[in-house]
Amino acid sequence: MRKVLIPLFFNRPTLRVAKELLGKFLVRRIGDKKISGMITEVEAYVGPKDKASHASRLWRGSLASLRGRSGPRAARGRTERTKVMFGKLGYWYVYLIYGMYHCLNIVTEKENYPAAILIRSVENVKGPGRICRKFKIDKKYNEKPASRRMGLWIEDRGVKINPRNILRGKRIGVDYAGKWKDKPWRFFIKS
Repeated sequence: MRKVLIPLFFNRPTLRVAKELLGKFLVRRIGDKKISGMITEVEAYVGPKDKASHASRLWRGSLASLRGRSGPRAARGRTERTKVMFGKLGYWYVYLIYGMYHCLNIVTEKENYPAAILIRSVENVKGPGRICRKFKIDKKYNEKPASRRMGLWIEDRGVKINPRNILRGKRIGVDYAGKWKDKPWRFFIKS
């Protein structure tokens, strides 16, 4: 059974969707070839108060933290970059980090509520930047629906992950986010 996940799948609380993405397959069509891998780790970013989220109105950038400033670097919220997180569910949010690595997120919950899930690893590919390199994903997928027509989607292939094999942890690389850095919103399959 191979069933493409439809937007309705993503129209639920982000933490629930994040756990249920484990065991699903990221699929990319390149010409006549398909690349796929089972999703094994994700991170959730939920709502405008989540300081680890790019769409947080309370966001303090990591640059400000590294420079020892105590005040907010910038009020973020809805910007040109983050507007996709406020948009249609089941759409991709792709952004560049460190000027060289793309990261792939899928938008969840209702419109005008910024929430998304970062695909952190798939079978044999750890790290969001490495996933995008292997699957040849770049900004052209940003603000596009996860669908076969777009050539990038998520499939349910009937793999069931035992809830006891799903672990939670702190999100990675969000030390600037105050108490939000400690939210156990990273989910991964026990190896």
